[in-house]
Amino acid sequence: MDRIVLIGLNHKTAPVEIRERFAVVCLDTTEPLERLTKLQDLKETFYVSTCNRMEVLFTTSTLDRGIGMATAFLAEIYGQTSAAVKPYLYTYIDQEAVKHLFRVGCSLDSMVVGESQILGQIKQAYRRATKARTTGVILNRLLHKSFSVAKRVRTETRIGSSAVSVSYAAVELAKKIFHDLKGKRALLIGAGDMAELASEHLLANGVDQVIVANRTLDRALALARRFHGTTVAWEEFPEELRRVDIIISSTGAPEPILSAEQVKQRMRARRNRPLFLIDIAVPRDIDPAVNRIDNVYLYNIDDLQGIVEMNQAERLKEAAQAEHIIAAEALKFEAWLRTLEVVPTIVSLREKAEQIRVTEVDKTLSQLQSLSGEQVAALHVLTESVVNKLLHDPILFLKRTRTKARKDYDLDVARKLFRLDSDEPETEEEENQLSLDSNRVS
Repeated sequence: MDRIVLIGLNHKTAPVEIRERFAVVCLDTTEPLERLTKLQDLKETFYVSTCNRMEVLFTTSTLDRGIGMATAFLAEIYGQTSAAVKPYLYTYIDQEAVKHLFRVGCSLDSMVVGESQILGQIKQAYRRATKARTTGVILNRLLHKSFSVAKRVRTETRIGSSAVSVSYAAVELAKKIFHDLKGKRALLIGAGDMAELASEHLLANGVDQVIVANRTLDRALALARRFHGTTVAWEEFPEELRRVDIIISSTGAPEPILSAEQVKQRMRARRNRPLFLIDIAVPRDIDPAVNRIDNVYLYNIDDLQGIVEMNQAERLKEAAQAEHIIAAEALKFEAWLRTLEVVPTIVSLREKAEQIRVTEVDKTLSQLQSLSGEQVAALHVLTESVVNKLLHDPILFLKRTRTKARKDYDLDVARKLFRLDSDEPETEEEENQLSLDSNRVS
């Protein structure tokens, strides 16, 4: 039976400077998936990459070699050896891999417990995998199950009810710097989901004006209209540093878009007024050296972790119930997996029974020349029904075996009992002897 393995890194195991190296490579969403399919010890494959996570999920019949190949794949992305990348990785196998995927889909493993963005990212990654045909029976079932588990957790718990997000944490941090955000001006660099959430929180906390800068002007205009803000041309946003008080940057740029020199040049015109910058992008948008400039306060996404933790207590109360749901659903998936072990035996059993049925029906029909087409069809229906009823209990017995050791034993007995592994057909003499024995028993 193939094993299920999940290997990855996230905000808990790798600092932002490591995560952004992976994020840059994985901006191309097709190339890593294509490379995974070429690893011979990996059968079904799937990977998801976000700003705070990269995970490879796969099945393999050679566990150690499969793990080694997947680890080497991640090390190659990082541009280092397997030994260099291993300290940042976690590895889950079989049931633990299933539970981890469920926890990720339910956002119990996210920086912000209960956020909904990760589920959408997994679904998007799954669409790419199905398009590339890298998933099969096991991972298709597992990923679909992860979606239904996430839906159940959302429905049965209040894990997503509290207003907590990275953008919320960013605004909370701004309040600590300025004490009061009334009358302040904010520049949002980027017009995605993070910027939208940040706009809501900024305006709710008294910010006077929101200015949006984005490479695509249409998106900047749409966001600005929604929050009664204004826009600035992408090339001109550094000039806004002279006038704004808060900058929140969340683009998908592969390298910094704001240098320390650009910030330093604009600080002279500010006359020592503090400038607060929050870089919630991975890779980072703002050169870390900006933090060394007087009256400039720069924070990145890792700096927000403490604030996020303080503001998600309500969601954590619901996490225990969510964990219970995940454990129960993981057991159900494991039970389904066990049924896959008996499938080849069940298929062989049905094929042999069908072969015997057809042979015997043909023998009977060769002796009954006067049957109509309807009568022949009725004979086939009758014999098919008899075969199905006879096979029902043996098949049900094999599917319900609970332990692997017992299942292996039962499969072995079933294959011997029904001669499923014998290539030699029964001789006429053996058939006659079986008929005599049956008659004696009856």
